Amino acid sequence: MTANAAMLDQIKSGQGFIAALDQSGGSTPKALKGYGIEGDAFSNDEEMFGLIHDMRSRIITSPCFNGQKVIGAILFERTMDGDAGGKPVPALLWERGVVPFLKVDKGLEDEADGVQLMKANPGIDDLCARAVAKGVFGTKMRSVINLANEAGVKAIVAQQFAEAARIAAHGLVPIIEPEVNIKSAERDAADRLLLKETLAALDAWTGAPVMLKLSLPTEAGLFQPLVDHPKVLRVVALSGGFARPEACVELAKNPGIIASFSRALLEDLRHQMSDDEFNASLGGAIDEIHAASVA
Repeated sequence: MTANAAMLDQIKSGQGFIAALDQSGGSTPKALKGYGIEGDAFSNDEEMFGLIHDMRSRIITSPCFNGQKVIGAILFERTMDGDAGGKPVPALLWERGVVPFLKVDKGLEDEADGVQLMKANPGIDDLCARAVAKGVFGTKMRSVINLANEAGVKAIVAQQFAEAARIAAHGLVPIIEPEVNIKSAERDAADRLLLKETLAALDAWTGAPVMLKLSLPTEAGLFQPLVDHPKVLRVVALSGGFARPEACVELAKNPGIIASFSRALLEDLRHQMSDDEFNASLGGAIDEIHAASVA
């Protein structure tokens, strides 16, 4: 079996979840602060990204971070290009049975029509080519829905699927992430609009199956038609601001959806922990999220 076929099988039928380790420039200081590293610990971007790479390396080289419960990991571009445990990160991950994905979006536009589209990304083809060369299986790109505005949700879904077509042309599996803001007063209506537009886009999709990364819906089970859709490889959920216990409770109400958590995975980890403390804390979080994903 080729590496790509084995990766496809792991993502399609693996009993676990996808770790989101893709905090980028804007969210890195917050991630470091949560890890116990204050802003005065670095004086420029290089130092900041060095510290976040050290954190991610510590996570992915932990004995508990393997394909038995963590079936995939989404990487920031610099993480993909870096080493951990003396090996290129994508190669190390796959050696452990964890399928590597890459965050490819360049951030969000200002809100219009109740949504934030992705910024233009003229370099996406070059980035995808580099990802393929490094053994990456798929990509992830995020946009945000703040209000149940039909024109805005249509625009988000159209942009996501247009970019997905460019990505799929490289043989990569795109994770489409139109995040509904869980703090929105129109969250339930936005969920329903997103479901309608995504089903229409999937019905028109002619490529290989894609993945979807969605906020957990207000109504449990609402996204079951997406879980069951023949053109969807897997539906994964972001924690979206829920703390891990609440995110796991909400996730378990939605059979067939697995976690792709970031903050909810990392929230108890601290820079100051001994390796034994760190591994025990990470292992506990992995067990909890895995249990909710396979519930």
